[in-house]
Amino acid sequence: MIDWQRLWYGGSPWAPLLTPAAGLYRTLTGLRRFAYRSGLAHVHRLPVPVVVVGNLTAGGTGKTPLTIWLADFLRAAGLAPGIVTRGYGGRARHWPQQVRPDADPCMVGDEAVLLARRTGRPVVAGPDRVAAAHALLDTEPCKVILADDGLQHYRLGRDIEIAVVDGVRRYGNGRCLPAGPLRERPGRLREVDFVVVNGGPALGGELPMHLDAGEARNLVDGRIAPLTSFRGTGGVHAVAGIGDPTRFFATLERAGLTLVRHPFPDHHPYRAADLDFADERPVLMTEKDAVKCERYARPHHWTVPVTAVPDPRLGEALLTRIRSAHAG
Repeated sequence: MIDWQRLWYGGSPWAPLLTPAAGLYRTLTGLRRFAYRSGLAHVHRLPVPVVVVGNLTAGGTGKTPLTIWLADFLRAAGLAPGIVTRGYGGRARHWPQQVRPDADPCMVGDEAVLLARRTGRPVVAGPDRVAAAHALLDTEPCKVILADDGLQHYRLGRDIEIAVVDGVRRYGNGRCLPAGPLRERPGRLREVDFVVVNGGPALGGELPMHLDAGEARNLVDGRIAPLTSFRGTGGVHAVAGIGDPTRFFATLERAGLTLVRHPFPDHHPYRAADLDFADERPVLMTEKDAVKCERYARPHHWTVPVTAVPDPRLGEALLTRIRSAHAG
């Protein structure tokens, strides 16, 4: 099995062998984008403003926590947001799917369930974001739509684009898929409305963001415990099936915890055996993992939520752009 993270970010010597495939990918994605920009392919516009949150790289950059923050921010501003998302990993036979907080993540995707739980806003999942958006507007009085991970879904018209960049890993080896992590070339960022950098330094024109870890929540009885309470327990098992597991592990280590790391692929379909480490030491996992692992939970299983904290200028500028789109 190819270790894609090492290939893309670790300087693997095998990346040049995939350069021809990366060139083909870059050509095809460029032609597709040209078709939508030139009018050869139809862009579907919606009757409400659409805010797209996405990234240029495959894997996690923090866009889902930022989408949650945006939903809370826009709701507080009285704009009644709704959310559309791909539903990656969901096995539903029919799309789009209305996503409730108690929905089965195996059917609609882990991120979709997490969005529904954390925001309390209507969420519709489906590979076709246009169909998902229409399903959302048909059932909910939303004044703005947030499209999670929709930067490359050009068929859905958008009023505002927000690109999230990993401030530590940036663009890896700078190659396009599959030789590198890039879905599009970095020059694409010149066209988006906001570039938000998650961790690491924000460069000219970028807005910084960081993720704050909250208190751990037990998956069986819901009790809450500060991360510091897990110090000196002989170590904890840290489980992360996200785009960059090392980010979660580093968060726990900054809290003074000693870890046994258990990285899994992004969107990993957990089984009970994946959480059986033959001891009773605490098991701490991300929220995205927890929505899938609750059915296997034991009393020593915990989840650690994170909250996006972007630069305050993002919210102020976003409201100005949305209101302008409303007026238009």
